[in-house]
Amino acid sequence: MDLKEYIAHKSKIVGIDIIGFTKPKKMDNLIGFLEKRKEKEYNTEFEESNILSRTNPLALMPESRTIIAIGVSYNIEYKSVPHESGKGTGLLSKSSWGEDYHKVLKNKMEDLVKEIKKEIDFKYIICVDTSSLIDREISKSAGIGWYGKNCSIINDDYGSFIFLGYILTDLDLEENERIEEKCGNCRLCIDACPTQAIEEGYIINAKRCISYMTQTKKKIPYDLREKIGMKIYGCDTCQLVCPKNDKVIKGSSKEFVPQLTKGIIPVEEIITISNKDFKEKYGSMSGAWRGKNILKRNAIIALGNIRDKSSIKLLKTALHDESPMIREYAAWSLIRIDKEEGVKLIRERLFKENDIEAFEEMRRLIHLFGHD
Repeated sequence: MDLKEYIAHKSKIVGIDIIGFTKPKKMDNLIGFLEKRKEKEYNTEFEESNILSRTNPLALMPESRTIIAIGVSYNIEYKSVPHESGKGTGLLSKSSWGEDYHKVLKNKMEDLVKEIKKEIDFKYIICVDTSSLIDREISKSAGIGWYGKNCSIINDDYGSFIFLGYILTDLDLEENERIEEKCGNCRLCIDACPTQAIEEGYIINAKRCISYMTQTKKKIPYDLREKIGMKIYGCDTCQLVCPKNDKVIKGSSKEFVPQLTKGIIPVEEIITISNKDFKEKYGSMSGAWRGKNILKRNAIIALGNIRDKSSIKLLKTALHDESPMIREYAAWSLIRIDKEEGVKLIRERLFKENDIEAFEEMRRLIHLFGHD
């Protein structure tokens, strides 16, 4: 068994579903694409702004000779977690159901490194999607999968519900062949996207993507808030409609098995829960990385989309929250649910509001939506 076969064999033992190998080549093929994307302002604050840093593995590790790419499925068999939310229940994307995948992937790659070091010593850097490099391009180059039109990496066996990671190494291993795209004329993901974030030509306007909007701290446009619906964290729509996710092999990583309280989330609980209780109950899930207040904001948006007058009392309390952001979104939801009552409550708040941005936002809401 040569070293590459040994690594592939050990990867299965440590719980890695897919493994591939590529060279640390500059991704010159993406530079023009990334520049156009930047010109259109499609990029987000979660992405590395320096294009050269995103496309040159050697800038991260000059001595690297091979990149070991991995994929771990989070498409897990589970029980007692409904596919759709009922009234008052928020939706979490599959990626957030289990433990924080950043930690899980790093642990699996560390375990793999330990196994490799039993055979040969080497230098390495472990990376997940928080690294500067474009992990999907590395995965494609390593034969992990191919680009779907929703820009997800799709593996023939496991589909697109896979987490990606990679290890920069100074090992010299033969690289795998790239896999070409297989979407053909299918455009189900493009047509299904609630916000039209997916464009022809394998382009995503990330700022219109619901997954992004449920994570950003930036102000969400009013019209897109309605499109978020009951989603509290992430969005799986473009993957759920993809036929390449039918009849795939299910993942087996126990870390991603959803607990009953994590597959879905009670909207009102997220608004009222204490920081301590939130950390104890939801702190281990990957969706908690943005903190309670972002999920609380998303829950308030969900109440505005349900438009049930029984939520007014809770939103009235949120209108006096210590966070100006929460107060702003509570005002939006109140005016959505009951225009007359919402305007009345917002006007009362304006007399006490000491945050300039929140004050101006509440006045704007009354001006835009507070009149027939």
